[in-house]
Amino acid sequence: MGPMSPTARTPRFTVGFDLDLTLVDSRPGIRAAYETLAAATGAAIDIDLALTRIGPPLEQELAHWFPADRVAEAAALYVAAYPEHGIAPSPALPGAREAVAAVRELGGQAVVVTAKNARNARLHLDHLRIEPDVLVGSLWAEGKAVALREHGADVYVGDHVGDVRGARAAGALSVGVTTGPCTGDELRTAGADVVLAGLTDFPEWLRGYLAAGEPVAEARA
Repeated sequence: MGPMSPTARTPRFTVGFDLDLTLVDSRPGIRAAYETLAAATGAAIDIDLALTRIGPPLEQELAHWFPADRVAEAAALYVAAYPEHGIAPSPALPGAREAVAAVRELGGQAVVVTAKNARNARLHLDHLRIEPDVLVGSLWAEGKAVALREHGADVYVGDHVGDVRGARAAGALSVGVTTGPCTGDELRTAGADVVLAGLTDFPEWLRGYLAAGEPVAEARA
């Protein structure tokens, strides 16, 4: 796969996607990386609990298991171990490749905006042959709006209420998927405009959305 950068074509629209638990079931890889971190540091990490809180930045989770003055060190160890332990065990979620491909086939630009650092996010995408036009890492919740606005996102798809907040801060239509820790009701309460069971339903939804030809503001009404 070539570099993930905007293509020469002018897209008709832009769709952003979250990575963890939206495109990738990274739970097996995250578990393996935490196991490696716990073995290296001797920390007592409740990995099962940590896996229920995937979404926010790594440092936020590590603060539950390490003193404040050791969080940065633990994060560096985790990130360094992740390529070896976190990539191979983590499959694409059903419909992920097809959802990203559908955006491009319909004339749009696909952008992945994730809280995961860009290097490890890129390894996931390459390994799973998911091919967006743009990848931006290390952004969370409202911070994702910076990249979404920069790339003109009309729609942002994610599994977490933080993704909903990012979409709304960017003025993008928020599409929630219930493949992560948040229920459909939680996503709707946070302000999701659309909730889908997963990405297998996304291409059909996108075709209908484009066929309607409604601006984002009207689609939310």
